Amino acid sequence: MKLYIIAGEASGDLHGSNLIRGLLSRDPSCQIRFWGGDLMSEAGGTLVRHYRDSAVMGFVEILSKLGRILGNLSFCKKDIMAFQPDAVVLVDYPGFNLKIARFAHSKCIRVYYYIAPKVWAHGEGRIAKLKKYVDRLFVIFPFEVEYFRKRGIEVEYYGNPLLDAVTPEAELPQRRRMIALLAGSRHAELKFLMPRYVELAKMVRKDPALNDCELVLAGAPSMSPADYASYLPEDSEIKIEFGKTVSLLHTCTAAVVANGTANLEAAVAGAPQVSCYAMNAITFLIAKRIVKIDKISLPNIIMGRHIIRELIQDEASSRNMYEEVKRLVSDAQYTTRMKEDYASLREILGGGGASLRIADAILSGKRIQ
Repeated sequence: MKLYIIAGEASGDLHGSNLIRGLLSRDPSCQIRFWGGDLMSEAGGTLVRHYRDSAVMGFVEILSKLGRILGNLSFCKKDIMAFQPDAVVLVDYPGFNLKIARFAHSKCIRVYYYIAPKVWAHGEGRIAKLKKYVDRLFVIFPFEVEYFRKRGIEVEYYGNPLLDAVTPEAELPQRRRMIALLAGSRHAELKFLMPRYVELAKMVRKDPALNDCELVLAGAPSMSPADYASYLPEDSEIKIEFGKTVSLLHTCTAAVVANGTANLEAAVAGAPQVSCYAMNAITFLIAKRIVKIDKISLPNIIMGRHIIRELIQDEASSRNMYEEVKRLVSDAQYTTRMKEDYASLREILGGGGASLRIADAILSGKRIQ
């Protein structure tokens, strides 16, 4: 079987890598060509383009990168036709991938969409495109099954792949009290969050109740040490560790996390956390008008209530981060309740093995009951 997989950001690279491993474990002869990142490259297949060259966040930012995006679309279409896959597998990244879905459909290439666009939050107009261009839609949140079926789209749910990805591989070494900082995988996120993390670190150092805490920034796979260096003063006590995000989340005392898939990773790992989201002011004003949900972090959305605190835009100040970190570190009752909610969340998401079940479904060409 020949598959062309497209993931456009860090979370897609993570899920895409586990999918590729599942596919190749079931069918070692499977030919895979993909857009993704380092994790997918390690899993197997042939990398066409790295997501660091295509990931863009925000309406204003998209306009500024429009030429590059259109160039990537044109190149991708030509590459698909040259490869002649049995199917394209689109991993989230709807702005780009729905255009590829339309193209592949027009060329009679099967279209499998893995990790459905979050149309339940915004962009319901995309539902018509999903109906028209997508042959099979795989979802990773249980509430999405009813949502899409009510709108006339049959979906397949085999569990959430994060339950496999966030499980530690071995017993982790103990370390002193540690605050994990996750700044996101896009430059736009670093621009808004890194200066606030630097100020947060200063506040932590001045607080006698917190100054023994180690501050560790989880380096994103799409970034290099140089990407963070411009934000960190020479005397900064923030330490950067690459390739250790999962272990940091399993061992931290508290975590400050850029809003996104990482919030769900932290919840699955059991890390007491606060979710932070900040962006270009114009982009934020546009987003406020079109986003139709009152919660933005995945743990809160899945549970249907706020189990972690969300600091959004102006509220995502270093002072508010510091106050929440102090509570996470010192208030045992608060974090115990959060971890109990995490346990309920993991039960809702189901057991492990989702990536392998989805791989089986793709290779079989039929639904698995």
